Amino acid sequence: MSELTINDALAAPARPVTRAVPLRVLIWRRFLRHRLAVVAMVVLGLVIGSAVLAPLSRYEPTEQNPTNALQPPSAAHWFGTDDLGRDVFSRTLYGGRISLTVGLSATLLSLLIGVIVGMVAGYFGGFADNLLMRITDGFLTLPTLFVLILISTMLREVPALGLTSSVMIVIFVIAVLSWMWPARIVRGEFLRLKHRDFVLAADNIGAGHGRIMSRHILPNTVSLIIVQGTLLVAYAIITESGLSYLGFGVQPPTPSWGNLLATAQTYALRAPWLMIFPGLMI
Repeated sequence: MSELTINDALAAPARPVTRAVPLRVLIWRRFLRHRLAVVAMVVLGLVIGSAVLAPLSRYEPTEQNPTNALQPPSAAHWFGTDDLGRDVFSRTLYGGRISLTVGLSATLLSLLIGVIVGMVAGYFGGFADNLLMRITDGFLTLPTLFVLILISTMLREVPALGLTSSVMIVIFVIAVLSWMWPARIVRGEFLRLKHRDFVLAADNIGAGHGRIMSRHILPNTVSLIIVQGTLLVAYAIITESGLSYLGFGVQPPTPSWGNLLATAQTYALRAPWLMIFPGLMI
């Protein structure tokens, strides 16, 4: 009987060994399921491409030629020229570099704030969760555009803060008013994951709170953070363009898509191409 059992065991086909899927593959698969995030990533790629190619332009963005002002698009000037004879194509590309810098920097800063707030609120719960979420809700109720204009104006009048560049001010203001969404998303994921077996096992073997949050729970939220980050980049670029258009963002002569539109509105009927191309980029 024992020989039959041994022979049967030896004759049984071996079970296929399942290999663990790498974390980066799981993150990529989850990211591809979000169509809106994929579209946002494609648009971001186009903006990055235009920013990288900006130095290849034939003209400097601040190069003036008054005798060649308000020329329509041509082989020499693909997007035409503005009221000072500056090449609109070159200024649009360099404006994309500014908008991209603002978008990426503001997104990274807002994600840093939001992820930390969401981690603490979701993991510890209780009083910390209630306090941080009430603060988050308070920021969400603010009239965004009004507060953006107010803070931007106030910071520009306080040189002691060191924010002498209008670009730095815009980055800071957008980040302060956009960290709430990643905070709520990360909090929800931490609430869902903190009672899973792998988290409880890490706690039982003596892992500290910081290690559990950063090494065990946070990696499982990376895909959602990436999705939120791509959407925040687009939001930051549009917000910067709106502020610059109203005169509270990036200030001339530094080109950005927003202040290019603001300058072009004076010549909307005489030279519509001044508005068309920056508007299409936005």
